[in-house]
Amino acid sequence: MNENFNSLKKELTQLKHRSRIKDIFFVILIIVIYFLSKQNSFRYDKIIRVQGIVVEDANGKERILIGAPIPYAKNRARTDTTKIKETWGKRFGEKYMNWYREYNHEANGMVILDENGWDKVIVGDPAPDPIIGKRIGNSTGIIINDKTGLERTGYGILDVNGSDRVVLGLDNGNGTEGATLSLMPDGTTGLNLNSDNQTIFIGKAAKGNWNSPDKEEFHGIIIRDVEKGEKIITQEN
Repeated sequence: MNENFNSLKKELTQLKHRSRIKDIFFVILIIVIYFLSKQNSFRYDKIIRVQGIVVEDANGKERILIGAPIPYAKNRARTDTTKIKETWGKRFGEKYMNWYREYNHEANGMVILDENGWDKVIVGDPAPDPIIGKRIGNSTGIIINDKTGLERTGYGILDVNGSDRVVLGLDNGNGTEGATLSLMPDGTTGLNLNSDNQTIFIGKAAKGNWNSPDKEEFHGIIIRDVEKGEKIITQEN
């Protein structure tokens, strides 16, 4: 009796041992299949699908925002009401904060922030509004700002009521346009140069365009007095 029991016990032990080996083999097989499938995925699937990417510097500050739209960043000064009040609110007073609430701060594309969180380089469609005013239409292009987030230069297409304007602009430190090279929907093509006292237009102004001195089609150079709006010099053809 004891002999039969011991024999049966020995066989059960062997069966358990074989079962464990099978289980271990099965688990290893699953792991191998999993990693093989991952390798094939890495080898053949070259598309990464994400909604947004945030790149931080060595100090943990957000420095590059990529997305559609760009992700929220706590370090971004543009969307920090306290920082806006301390900079632009002090400069323009309480009325500025009323304007600020109407601005579009979003972008589909990429925004590079400086160490203080101000937007420095923007590539977007559309791009956000300037920090001191709303655009007259959606802008697609590249924008470069100064250390306070003020737009200083940009190149892009501006959609105004369904018509495209192609514009390259260089702005003054107060946010006004210093030099603008533009192609307008009405056929106007030219360079505008602005100073405190005079404006200069060089190029072709279509009939009815504000650059034309007499609202007729114009080819040439015109210099105007800023305050009076009067012609100083007109040279055609």
